Amino acid sequence: MRSLVAVCLFAAVAALVAVSEPAPLSAQDKKKDDKKKVDPKTFLPTADQLKTIKDKTEELRKAIAALKEKKLKDDVLVEVEIYLKAAENIVRFEEWLAAASVKWALSTVDAGLARAKQAEGGKPVWRDAPGKWVVRAYRSHIDNSIQPYAVLLPHDYGADPKKKWRLDVVLHGRDGSLTESKFIATHAGAAPKDLDYVQLEVYGRGNNAYRWAGESDVLFAFYDFQQQHKTIDMNRVVLRGFSMGGAGAWHIGLKHSDDFCVIGPGAGFTTTHGYIANLPKELPEHQEKCLRIYDALGYAENAFNVPVIAYSGEKDGQKKAADNIENALKSFKEPHTFKHIIAPGLEHAQPKEWQAKLEEEYKKFADKGRTRDPERIRLVAYTEGRYDWLSYAVEKWYERAVVDATRKGRTLTVKTTNARFLSCEVAGFGDITIDIDGQKLALGHENKQYVSLERKDGKWHDVTLQSIETFRTRLAKRGKFDGPIDSAFTWSFRVVGPKGEGWHPATAKHAIAALTGFAALWDRYFRGTLPVRETLKFTGVTYNAVLFGDPKSNPLIAQALPKLPIKWTAEKLEVNGVEYNAKTHLPVLIYPNPLNENRGHIVINSGHTFGEADLKGTNALLYPRLGDWAVIKPTPTAKDPAAYEVVAAGLFDENWQFPKKK
Repeated sequence: MRSLVAVCLFAAVAALVAVSEPAPLSAQDKKKDDKKKVDPKTFLPTADQLKTIKDKTEELRKAIAALKEKKLKDDVLVEVEIYLKAAENIVRFEEWLAAASVKWALSTVDAGLARAKQAEGGKPVWRDAPGKWVVRAYRSHIDNSIQPYAVLLPHDYGADPKKKWRLDVVLHGRDGSLTESKFIATHAGAAPKDLDYVQLEVYGRGNNAYRWAGESDVLFAFYDFQQQHKTIDMNRVVLRGFSMGGAGAWHIGLKHSDDFCVIGPGAGFTTTHGYIANLPKELPEHQEKCLRIYDALGYAENAFNVPVIAYSGEKDGQKKAADNIENALKSFKEPHTFKHIIAPGLEHAQPKEWQAKLEEEYKKFADKGRTRDPERIRLVAYTEGRYDWLSYAVEKWYERAVVDATRKGRTLTVKTTNARFLSCEVAGFGDITIDIDGQKLALGHENKQYVSLERKDGKWHDVTLQSIETFRTRLAKRGKFDGPIDSAFTWSFRVVGPKGEGWHPATAKHAIAALTGFAALWDRYFRGTLPVRETLKFTGVTYNAVLFGDPKSNPLIAQALPKLPIKWTAEKLEVNGVEYNAKTHLPVLIYPNPLNENRGHIVINSGHTFGEADLKGTNALLYPRLGDWAVIKPTPTAKDPAAYEVVAAGLFDENWQFPKKK
């Protein structure tokens, strides 16, 4: 699972309520979603119940404070603290969204108190629990928040210390009543007697189709578990999910295709167009391009690398997700495995008997596992691609790129389309010959683990010996240094707001409102506290600096401004060669951070570029609205103080420059 771990390191699946139960139904379809909306006040606790919850929560808070005095290891402490977070959130958000909500809150604090007692010895004794669900947690590198996941171990787990186990990463469907308390309470009980694999389910920061921080949550939860348990066979990892979980399995599985021996997406969606009702046939160019980040259809040919066992109900509107991929693969002549299992007469459901039939198909691939170090890799990407011993970044961002590489002995043959940077693992190969796009390069880096190539002026050049610092200081989109604005919140970021009066009342008020709104949305919909700081110190540590205000109100913006591709004074704002009135306009952008030797990004005046209505609606709406940069005009209302009009927006080119005007 090389690329999965790499993502976690550089940035540094999920409640199918039990294995034996049907997958939860999704509310992805907008009409179905509307019908399932519940007034959070419907299931309010009584005054006595609320007092009991609050009293026990305070007791748990004190127990955790006592554990902190004992200086427990953080990975142990967070697995107690997650119960406190769950109890606090359901009360302060008033998320009494189901008839069992009060019961879940009470069971959460009781379980937290029991775990706090267990933790007094300093060891996570609850983890050694074959045959039953165990709630786990990790501290996210993104925002320092604590996020839950759950693990189900087979009854005979640990009986043979040398045994390596298959792992199923399972992604839950959309659940309008999902809270941390519900996630914890519904991951309890025993495993089926015949369970012969480890199952890991993540909370996924709620209902976001495993996009943005939700995608990172899948990666981080797995990484946390894998670091503490060396019993997993990394070549036998299954990714599966239904409905929203199916959507996540489609895009994560096909983009990170070397992480899994088979993927099992059920229903979901694989394209934005055709799924969202009333979406314009053609969005602005920057939005259309950014759809390719998560539209799994564009990655269909990566079925060359990972077998796909898709599931649909015959009468389910979300059957189109698999139909799209199947149709795309009809003209694909390379070897691949794609099987679409259709349940006759069923709508949006995956009953137990069909789960059993799907397991029979997964086993065909999971028993033997994926091939490590394959001779040939063929990989489609739109930003960057990673597969085993090969990684690359595209030349024209968000355009289709294909790298087809074959490694035989000391010869590497590569054909590329739209690739700019390419890295291949060659440890132990000594001198090698690379034939890339008909160009032959003889390389001799015997002590290097990788060889790195860059395409310049139509030719490939060996850049293996160039230092990481050389690449970092260059303005080039690559890896996590790529945008759009929304990508800044998929890995570590810190926020600094305005310190005093800005240049102009209208824009100053907008900056404060935008920051306040972002904090509220992050808290409720991404289940974390916004990491706001008074100031930032840049000591070579990579993180994204998210700054609100203007050069007068935020000293960090003033400090960075001379090295940003805009001009900004109290009177005038110039962006992409166009001048705007600075009294009524603000810039919004993401850019390599000039204050930190281009380690990470700098983001100005923006959180996520989609809003609360999108977060409440279908998950397919969570696509970038502003690309890499924009000029906005605040249009505040009583209901939305951070409202604005988009005056101009777009994407920087591959060198972080404004594209040449056509």
